[in-house]
Order: sequence, then C-alpha cells, then structure tokens
Amino acid sequence: MPPIPLLISAGEASGDMYAARLATALKKRLNVTLFGMGGPQMRAAGVDVITDYSEVSVVGITEILSHLPSLVRAMRRLVSEAAKRKPPCAILTDFPGFHLRLARKLRPHGIRNIYYVCPQFWAWRPWRVRIVRRRFVQALCIFPFEEAFFGGAGVPTKFIGHPLVGAVQPTQTREEFCREHNLDPNQPIVAILPGSRHAELAQHMPIIREACQRIHEQRPAQFVVAAAAHSNVNELQSGWNPALKITVVEGETYNALASADAAIVSSGTATVEAALLNAPMVVIYRVTPLTALLAKPLVRTSYFSMVNLIAERRVVPELIQKDFTPPKVADEVLRLLNDARAREELRSGLAEVRRRLGPPGAVDRAADAIAALLSGVTGNT
Repeated sequence: MPPIPLLISAGEASGDMYAARLATALKKRLNVTLFGMGGPQMRAAGVDVITDYSEVSVVGITEILSHLPSLVRAMRRLVSEAAKRKPPCAILTDFPGFHLRLARKLRPHGIRNIYYVCPQFWAWRPWRVRIVRRRFVQALCIFPFEEAFFGGAGVPTKFIGHPLVGAVQPTQTREEFCREHNLDPNQPIVAILPGSRHAELAQHMPIIREACQRIHEQRPAQFVVAAAAHSNVNELQSGWNPALKITVVEGETYNALASADAAIVSSGTATVEAALLNAPMVVIYRVTPLTALLAKPLVRTSYFSMVNLIAERRVVPELIQKDFTPPKVADEVLRLLNDARAREELRSGLAEVRRRLGPPGAVDRAADAIAALLSGVTGNT
C-alpha cells in the first residue's frame, strides 16, 4: 500500500513545535507522508512544508489587512496541493483566523478536518465554536475545561492533555548555563521571552529595554533574551544600553528560564513553558491601540495569560496594553528579585497550574486518536 498523504498545518512558532512532535508520533504509527504549512521544526520532522508560516503569522485585527495578499496566496497553495494529493484528513493546529477558513475550503474535496490544539474560543468570541462543529470531525483539547466547552457545543471532543507536559526540560544546570554564556551564577538573572512575531517585538522591546534599565539601576542584574527564531536575533540584540549585561540565546529557552530568578514573558505558550520550569514570571503583552479597541468587546475572560486562565485565579502578574509600562514591569520584577516570599508564593501557584495540565503523553494520545480516525476513514489499520 502506498503511504497515506496527510495535510498538517501550523501558523506560528508554538504550533510548529506541537505539529512537529505530532508528525513524528504519527510516522511511528502509520505509513504516512505529511505536507502543509509550518516552519523549521516541522521540516526537521520530515513534513513537506509547501508554505512557511512566516507568510501568515500576524498579530491583531488591523495588522491582518496589510498581510491579506500573503494570506490569500498561502490559502490557495494549501488548497491546491490538497486537491492534488487528496489526503483523507487535515490536521489543523490552533491559528483559528486562518484554519477555520482553510477547513471550509477543504471540505468540498472530501477532506475531514481535525483540530489539534483547539483555539481559545472560550476566552475570545465563544460563538465561533459553532463553526468548529460544522467543519471539524474531531477536536483534540489540551486543557481539561475545554472538553466541556467544545463537547457541550456538539463538537466530537477528546481531552489529550498539554503537549508540553513531560517535554519541557532544561539540558543544563544554572552553573553550566552561566559558564557557557559568561554569566555570574551568584548574580540575579532575568530571562526575557518577548514573543516570536516581528509585530510583537516591535510593540514589546522598547518597553522591555527601558524596564531593564530601571531594574539594573536598583538591582544590578544579568538579562538573558531568548530568541524564538534565528530571524529574531539581530532585532533582539540592538537598541540596548551598553552598560547592561545582555545575552541573546537561540535554542536555549528552557535553560534560560530554568536558570532565571525572574522572567518577563510575552503572553502565550511561553507562559506555560515558564510554569512547567517553575520560573517566577511577569506576563506582558501589547497590540496596537486600534486592535485593542476593536478586540475589547470580544474578550470573555477575567484574565489574559494562560497561567491565570488555567488556575482560574491570579497566579502571575499581568501587564497588558496600558498597564505594560517600563515602571510597572520594573516594579514587578524587582518585587520578585527582592522578596523571597513573593517568589515562593508565585511558585506555589505554578505548582497548581502544573497539576491541572494533565499527565505526560499528550502527543501520543493525539496520534492514537488520529490513527483511530484514519482507520475508520481509509479502512487501514
């Protein structure tokens, strides 16, 4: 039998990571060839990436307008390739603004859509869950409360747990990390995860640089900036006061977080990674004022960061939009650096978050669910 073609798609860095791990797990179980949209991690996992996610990875309602031509090109390319290769299923990873439309265009070709890492509709425009019910044959959820939300709306749903549980581990001790990067293990280390998209960096880095200057003036510290992609490195290295000790690392995010006394983390998957590594953090995020104005009526939760949403209470400080200022970032980081009790209280909350994320093995459970569905579609075992 020839291998089964499968379309797998991710629209940003965290989705690329999740989809790459799933691709590897699927190849161990099935005779498949994988193609679709993704990035370096999916390529390394053997996926034929016909559209790079950098073409479509944008943040915010207003920012999408300037990227419409590239979004349309990517959509057409994926649909055209799917029509040629005729996969029985498409596995779409989060990124709902693009993937909901892609799912609609794939269905006329007889392709069954699976949502892997479901979009956070319980927090943002919850009525869109009806679209998932119409266009997807299965939703694989990574948070326990999502099973009730999607299942209650009539979506065939399976809770798999979070793919990062069991996978997020440092490879170095603090002493080893410091030795490699010429850092002093006896001096405070502040890890900075500013985001992966250029639009995020443009919004975040000027504020972060000024905040770090304020922190250093009151408590001399070493700042380690974790680049999400190689293309970000030059941007992250520029604009700093030469008096600050700045180290930009690539591919060492987990070591940086595990070695940090405090962290400044852009809201998103990185906050879950920081929680799994027990890193005391301050969560930050900002979009353009117009995007924030348009989005405000659509938000349905009291919290913004994944950590607080999972805990259903304020575990980590959130500095979002107008609250994301250099003085407030500096104050929160200094509180964590100077107050051992504050650090331990925050870490106690992170332990609760880790308990709620489920056991290891989420990617294997997702691969098993997809293999079972494929068996029913293709008649193969």
